[in-house]
Amino acid sequence: MMASTRTSLTLDESLAEKARVLNINISAAARDGVAAAVREALAASDRAAYLRNPEQADPFWDDAEAWRAK
Repeated sequence: MMASTRTSLTLDESLAEKARVLNINISAAARDGVAAAVREALAASDRAAYLRNPEQADPFWDDAEAWRAK
């Protein structure tokens, strides 16, 4: 199990009540939402880094492929 940390968040009162009525585990929903937001931000960061430094053709790899057994 991963280490956890406590945090607090603020929800609109009606949203919190709807979650309670629907038996939604607010902690799990928040954890899932934060995890999704982190994945999305990391993907955007990776994409931005790639756009700043795109791959370019490298003749070394053409020669390296020629080393493979045929």
